[in-house]
Amino acid sequence: MVPATTANLGPGFDTVGAALTLYNRFEFTPAATWTVTIQGEEGRHLHLEPENNLVHRAFCRLYGELGQTPPPMQLTLDMGIPFGSGLGSSATAIVGGLVGANHCAGQPLGIRELIKLAIEIEGHPDNVVPALLGGCQLALPEEEDWYIADIPWYPAFIPVVATPDFSVATEAARGILPTEIKMKDAVFNVAHFGLLVRALETGREDWLQVALKDRMHQVFRSGLIRGYGEIYDAALGAGAYGLVISGAGPSLLAIAHADEANAVAATMEATWRELGINPKVRILSIDTVGARVV
Repeated sequence: MVPATTANLGPGFDTVGAALTLYNRFEFTPAATWTVTIQGEEGRHLHLEPENNLVHRAFCRLYGELGQTPPPMQLTLDMGIPFGSGLGSSATAIVGGLVGANHCAGQPLGIRELIKLAIEIEGHPDNVVPALLGGCQLALPEEEDWYIADIPWYPAFIPVVATPDFSVATEAARGILPTEIKMKDAVFNVAHFGLLVRALETGREDWLQVALKDRMHQVFRSGLIRGYGEIYDAALGAGAYGLVISGAGPSLLAIAHADEANAVAATMEATWRELGINPKVRILSIDTVGARVV
């Protein structure tokens, strides 16, 4: 079982993510040949052919690292995370395949080796690291190694996730970003990310209201998400500390005090429906465990 994740958190572009209490489940059963079965409404977009399935590829990648032939499995996926929504569905597939393979192989690899493999497959750490470890995690590369730092999350800060009934291609969300940014914008993001870490740790509401602002990616990506401005204003008007794009979108993440979460969720849903969009809005918590074998 692997949790959903929300990446970037405003100024933490490509470096920070948090695990959420929404899950994909992966069951591996020894079989004569590889087969894939998908359960759950969210799995309708996934590939049934093992060679095209990301879970299968990650499973085989770990066995390749061990110099062993992967055993055939009946792979059953129970998908609870919307596909292509900015909630780390692909990261769960990678992590699920690696953790499943490691378990089937007798746990030969430790967590740091799994992290490195997951990042190699995904290409960046902000989703796979919290999916593996749980909590809110900062990851950065240094001399061919990865430094992982846990960021404490104040319990009364509640994530409210709204997922619309349209998608934003990750390629489009990446392609719209500039290759260079101004120095003043880089300084802006560095300062706001530092404040975000302290706000999440201490529960300072006034800090969090400022800290979620960003000039590196959201100012460009927001135009790909219909109704972004309306939802932003509505969420803050209902009491949210701030609202950010979850991953590459189109899901939007508001952070609210526990006492305001229901009002924020209702307002975000109503506002999108007024625009002719049918969202799925969830009041979640931070998953503190990460991927686990059950």
